[in-house]
Amino acid sequence: MFSGFRKAYHHLYKFASKTEKDFAIILEQDRAVVKWQRPASNQFHIYWKHNSRQYNPDFVVETKDAIYLIETKKEMDIESADVQEKAQAALEYCKYASDFTMPNRGKPWKYVLIPHNAVMVNMSFSTLVMNYEYQGG
Repeated sequence: MFSGFRKAYHHLYKFASKTEKDFAIILEQDRAVVKWQRPASNQFHIYWKHNSRQYNPDFVVETKDAIYLIETKKEMDIESADVQEKAQAALEYCKYASDFTMPNRGKPWKYVLIPHNAVMVNMSFSTLVMNYEYQGG
């Protein structure tokens, strides 16, 4: 368990990998980040595999201008069918969320799929978003 976060919605988090822990450090250090969280299982209802499986992103990050669903993955896994199907489902979720929030003075939702080797504690969140925002395939 890790603690001491100032921008996180919760005080304690477990991380599944060093990449996720390092990404949390990036979020804490970046001035553009307002809040972030590691979603609880079943917090998001993003279905994939013909609605037979449920996907939960690694992080949800809020900035002044947008809300991001973030997934970090091993670089060699990014092009796999499962990861691409999850990414497409998350992109669709972001579209529907934005379709609701934007007319109601909310923020757009975006999906970012980041290869694990791009996550370095000296990176900025905005650079990662600029390089890895998922546009669909």
